[in-house]
Amino acid sequence: MNRIREIREDKDLTQTEVAKKIGITQRNYSYIETGRTMLTEDILVKLAELYNTSTDYILYRTDERKPYKKSIVK
Repeated sequence: MNRIREIREDKDLTQTEVAKKIGITQRNYSYIETGRTMLTEDILVKLAELYNTSTDYILYRTDERKPYKKSIVK
């Protein structure tokens, strides 16, 4: 199981609900979730924001679900 499917199911959301929230079709989301279509940077960021996690967590670069603290660069 891939991480975006795992997170979606943990949140009790359907593919249709997630697709609507991030502005794509259910079919397109299904293709992303199954690996048939590449996950774009834009969609990755939208999913991280929707699930309140980091892009690194979605990409298996960390097992920490909490999002990173936002920093202000001066």
